[in-house]
Amino acid sequence: MRFITPFLFAAPVAFAAMTFPAAAAEIATGAKMPAGFAAKDAAGKPRTLASVAGKKGTILVLFRSAKWCPYCQAQLKELKAAQAELGARGYNIVGLSYDAPETLAAFASKTGISYPLLSDEKSAMIDALGLRDPAYAAGSFAAGVPKSSALIIDKSGVVRWKSVATDYKVRPQNGAIIAAVDALK
Repeated sequence: MRFITPFLFAAPVAFAAMTFPAAAAEIATGAKMPAGFAAKDAAGKPRTLASVAGKKGTILVLFRSAKWCPYCQAQLKELKAAQAELGARGYNIVGLSYDAPETLAAFASKTGISYPLLSDEKSAMIDALGLRDPAYAAGSFAAGVPKSSALIIDKSGVVRWKSVATDYKVRPQNGAIIAAVDALK
């Protein structure tokens, strides 16, 4: 029986290690964005953070899925209303999810979204930011989705503000994002 008891305790730990990737620490306000930020736009073209940034920086919105998440779909459509105001302040809105470029292209076309939606299909950037939602194990259709998050990243790549939801139904309102941008002046 001595050999069975350690096995019973070790097996669940080993299984958890196999089903959930090691989580990076969640990016902190004041931290520099991970080097090598890369994702594909809705046309499948590789993009860097610099290639999508505004004059002063980027509002990076991490969302679960434009295909199956109604809260994400609503948020992405709502952000269109803040696009001009944030653009006038020097910031471009950019969405990032694990969705394939074709999914993002179809959603942008259907909804008239003109800001970039980026695909991180393998969740490499989501993981580098430490924002993968740990609720979904490997093999789940939602494995790799990020926590619903918004980051304000300045032109030098420093995170100046962030909002990370513990409930995927809760998203920062446009007014809160604009107020955070205004507070950076």
